[in-house]
Amino acid sequence: MKSRASIKSHPLHPMLIAFPVAFLSGTFIFDALAVLLDNEQLWQTAYYLGIAGVGSALIAAVPGVIDFIFTVPPKSSAKKRGALHGIVNLTHVTLFFVAWRMRQDPEASRSWILAIEGVAVLLLAFAGWLGGTLVYRNQIGVDPRYANAGKWNEAYLQEATGAIEVAKSSELKVNQMKLVHIGSKRIVIGRTEEGFVGFDDHCTHRGGSLAGGMMICGTVQCPWHGSQFDVRTGEVKCGPARKKIQHYTVTEKAGKVYLEL
Repeated sequence: MKSRASIKSHPLHPMLIAFPVAFLSGTFIFDALAVLLDNEQLWQTAYYLGIAGVGSALIAAVPGVIDFIFTVPPKSSAKKRGALHGIVNLTHVTLFFVAWRMRQDPEASRSWILAIEGVAVLLLAFAGWLGGTLVYRNQIGVDPRYANAGKWNEAYLQEATGAIEVAKSSELKVNQMKLVHIGSKRIVIGRTEEGFVGFDDHCTHRGGSLAGGMMICGTVQCPWHGSQFDVRTGEVKCGPARKKIQHYTVTEKAGKVYLEL
């Protein structure tokens, strides 16, 4: 799904994480060299790298939190992975901050400072692995651009009952989709060769966003594990999903598309 914290479809979070990764890793490396070579200048350099690392990590966390709230599909395996990613990041940044505070005490053990930073670096690597899985496996922050899909289309509408206007007839071409938020519901509006359809944006296998997948010939495919569903009936056409998705009645009138809830 396209990142909500992005510039021209380029997510901000992956751009910014390079800085804390470099600064915090450098903190540990320079401290280790300082102890090994008994070099105070290297130790002082690590001090400033620690400040830059913690500060840049907090800045990088802002778009990350935005993507976790608004981009990661709810009730999905990616949501759990994203939460763990955030917790691990917060933990290693806290450890680096604790080590930075300890080093201000001349009597503090440098071995303990190095040990804390070493654990923090391992957690930093684990957090990076989780982040990579979110992007490359769960496609969080990816802007889908398969043939004729058009640009990512998403809208937030007020919760209501009965027929709700969700799109203009000219807004979607054949095989294009639009993600609509109505209250707590996430519903995909799509246009097939036979007309407009509506179905839940929630793959019944692992909770992937179907709006971020592909819809061709009346079939939508989840981008995570390839489960396929009939967009008219919600029935499973190909696993690993076993349970059908909920579908909705969609009508077109006077150039507008309406969803029946």
